[in-house]
Amino acid sequence: MGAQRKGASRVSDDHEELARVSLQAVLLADSFTTKFRPITLERPKVLLPLVNVPMINYTLSWLESAGVEEVFVFCCANSKQVIDYLENSDWVSLPDFAVRTIESHNSISAGDALRLIYERNVIHGDFVLITGDTISNMSLTQALQEHKERKKKDSNAVMTMVVKRSKPSPITHQSRLGTDELFMAIDHNTKQLVYYEDRVDYSKGIIHLDKSLIMDNSSISLHNDMQDCYIDICSPEVLSLFTDNFDYQHLRRHFVKGLLLDDIMGYKIYTHEICSSYAARIDNYRSYDTVSKDIIQRWTYPLVPDVKFFGNSTYKLERQGMYRASEILQARSAQVGPFTVIGDNSKIGDNTKITNSIIGHGCSIGSNVKIEGSYIWDNVTIEDGCKISNAIVCDGVVIKSGAELEPGVILSFKVVVGDQFTVPSYSKVSLFEQPTNQDSDEELEYADNSSVADTTDKSNSALMSNPLEMQGWPASELGKGGLGYVWSICEGSVEEEWRHSVAPIPADKLEKVLHKAPDDEVELTQDANVLPPSGELKSDSYVSDGDDNESSRDDSIHFEKEVEATFLRAVHENIEVANVILEVNSLRLSFNKVASDCAGAIFYSLMNFALDSSRGSSSELLKNTTSIITKWKKLLKYYLTDLDEEIEVILKFEEICLESAKEFTPHFTKILWQLYDQEIIQEEAILKWDAEKKEADDSDKLFVKQAEKFIEWLKVASEEEEEEEEE
Repeated sequence: MGAQRKGASRVSDDHEELARVSLQAVLLADSFTTKFRPITLERPKVLLPLVNVPMINYTLSWLESAGVEEVFVFCCANSKQVIDYLENSDWVSLPDFAVRTIESHNSISAGDALRLIYERNVIHGDFVLITGDTISNMSLTQALQEHKERKKKDSNAVMTMVVKRSKPSPITHQSRLGTDELFMAIDHNTKQLVYYEDRVDYSKGIIHLDKSLIMDNSSISLHNDMQDCYIDICSPEVLSLFTDNFDYQHLRRHFVKGLLLDDIMGYKIYTHEICSSYAARIDNYRSYDTVSKDIIQRWTYPLVPDVKFFGNSTYKLERQGMYRASEILQARSAQVGPFTVIGDNSKIGDNTKITNSIIGHGCSIGSNVKIEGSYIWDNVTIEDGCKISNAIVCDGVVIKSGAELEPGVILSFKVVVGDQFTVPSYSKVSLFEQPTNQDSDEELEYADNSSVADTTDKSNSALMSNPLEMQGWPASELGKGGLGYVWSICEGSVEEEWRHSVAPIPADKLEKVLHKAPDDEVELTQDANVLPPSGELKSDSYVSDGDDNESSRDDSIHFEKEVEATFLRAVHENIEVANVILEVNSLRLSFNKVASDCAGAIFYSLMNFALDSSRGSSSELLKNTTSIITKWKKLLKYYLTDLDEEIEVILKFEEICLESAKEFTPHFTKILWQLYDQEIIQEEAILKWDAEKKEADDSDKLFVKQAEKFIEWLKVASEEEEEEEEE
């Protein structure tokens, strides 16, 4: 093997003895999944663009900032692309951060990968295990310290898993990342993981727990509100355990569950919960969409478009989450909306409207084009009059004039869509023909050695060596002048398409799932005994330490943010009020909130949007706020069914003026009058709010005093009405 550039060298059998480093990491560049096909037939998942930056750069940037000094990147399918990318990237220039690649065409699972790493003898202490599709900004310091302290006390403490609160939808039983609802049982005191189940059969409506879980633990909490971040701090024993157990293939389904069930060796797994930090894995198209939006909305800071890190261009952040590269050509009549990224050397034609989308580098977008909620990668050509909604369009695609992509469409590399052609919802289109025997994710873990790497390599080589064969492919599948194959949806996979799509789940699908759902929540059973509905199992000696109150506050903040994100998506994607109500109701059930909580969160979202979309003057803020309240009053009014809920909105408005948006303070009375005039809040609610403030401190009467004349007018009007009724 020839000389390799420093920092990105292949690890061979005769690898020289590595100097010991304080912290190492193993990064699995292969996700061993078919969920991103057909795209990953041509490019490995870790090199797919995420907000115009290859995914792996986010993972490496985080590892470097977290203090990792040496990373081993394991490559299997399309390994040459990953290795070439790393060897020619900026990562080779860092003196204190070495990126080394391990290549294998025979590994078909994460278990195989870790067994090979054990054979190479390159890991010399505790290490971070992560996949190359994981995005995070968390600090590793506390988690590492907890892991090391546990290991000193108990040599069987071999792994610490990073988890984060994330309540699933009670309707679809999946998280905001599109993953199935996960059940974990965690010892409340020690944080030891004692139960892990990601494949619940909801048709049966029960979960069985072994009695020993309660007998052996003084207090355990059963969670369905935890997200597995797929960031693990491991002791070297983890690698030897994979070597000793060749049936360990999948990291969670086999290894984690295997250790939890093994009562002979006594190995233990612990959890580390993060609260304010971000961590998420891109496991499917829905999580790709969710994480992209999180990046744009700056939850991943400093890994955001306008902050320079490895592999990204320089963007300028404008109002309402709009990012522009320095070199773009945009017609004056074109409209680029909030939460949008426009890459270098892209052109946007007359009267084109782009909202809530990411446009890559070197794209050419014609006139009268409408793009909503979509991901347009590099060097894409979109001709005049096209309409694209909630789709992914890969590099080099050409969409001819008048064509339309319905929600959920995936166009793989260099596909051509013909004139006036409509690509149906959830279609996947590729220059490759659809494999006759398409492996599922489960089959992929047990497939023979040729099923992953060899199939992909053969497909790639066939395409590269015979590009003229594409001319003979049926144009009728994509209209006149079209090029590519529309993959059929496998039988039984229709539901998975909309569950894992970048498109919002249609309201009719949610209603259908809701009607199919069992009447009761999933029962948690300990053999024949039903456990408390709270999900927390406590011994008589357990005493709460106040964590519940803190958790409740965090839940309220998270609920408010989720409602705001739902509302903003409704604004930018023109979602009907009825469908927004359906989504908010789903959040309401998920967070166990009442109607007044929803009303307060929606009002907060309206006011935040009014503030963000106003430019400068105080009078414009008032005008904009009035317009937004008028447009969305039906949504707010839906959750105001009695006086107490209306008073909750007034109290929320006071809180906003005092804390988060003091710009509204001088307009409190005028906006309160608007809420009254548009019949959102009744005069009885305003007068009751005034009466409740009578005994309050002067500091709590600020807005009652400001609205004093308006309140007096209401009282007079109310008295006159009463007199008229008596007459």
